[in-house]
Amino acid sequence: MKKGIHPKEYGFVVFKDMSNDYMFLTRSTARSKETIVWEDGNEYPLIKVEISSASHPFFTGKMKLVDTAGRIDKFRNRYKNYNPGIENEE
Repeated sequence: MKKGIHPKEYGFVVFKDMSNDYMFLTRSTARSKETIVWEDGNEYPLIKVEISSASHPFFTGKMKLVDTAGRIDKFRNRYKNYNPGIENEE
């Protein structure tokens, strides 16, 4: 490994999977303004993630749609009146 390129400021951080509320504590250099009180009673920075090993299809073996930001609903609402090649049926 090259010297001087790796961070030295590792600390404990809680990562929270927003799709299923799974949380785990690990060491990281990630920073966050949000904090959470962990099971041990200590307060740690909280990093919210869209997907983790608890929700990823590779690890769970299930295909599951994760739409925490409502992107699918936004898409459907935007294009609900658009039907290519189909005339209005009234």
